[in-house]
Amino acid sequence: MSEITMDTTELGEKIVKVLKTVYDPEIPVDIYELGLIYDVLVNEDYEVKILMTLTTPNCPVAETLPVEVEDKVKSIKLVKDAEVEITFDPPWTQDLMSEEAKLELGML
Repeated sequence: MSEITMDTTELGEKIVKVLKTVYDPEIPVDIYELGLIYDVLVNEDYEVKILMTLTTPNCPVAETLPVEVEDKVKSIKLVKDAEVEITFDPPWTQDLMSEEAKLELGML
C-alpha cells in the first residue's frame, strides 16, 4: 500500500485556503486577507508552523483564534501536527491588509 504524498507547496496552498475560512469576529474579513498570517512553514513530515499576529495584543480573541487556526489546519488530511506562534513583531497595521480586505472595509 503506497502512502499518498503531496509536495509541501501544494499543502501550503491548502493551508492558505483553510486560513481564509477563519475570520476575526470584529472585522468581516478573513485573517489571511487581514494580513494576520506572517508565515506558514511546512516541513517534510507535514508538520506545520504558523506565525501570526493579532490586530492588538489585548484582542478579545487572543485565546480562541490561535486554537481555531490550529484545529482547522490539523483537520487537513496529511497534516501531522500544527502549531501557531503569536508574535507582535512587527506589530500589525492596516498596511498589511490585502487590497481585497481594504476594498471590503471601504478603505479604498
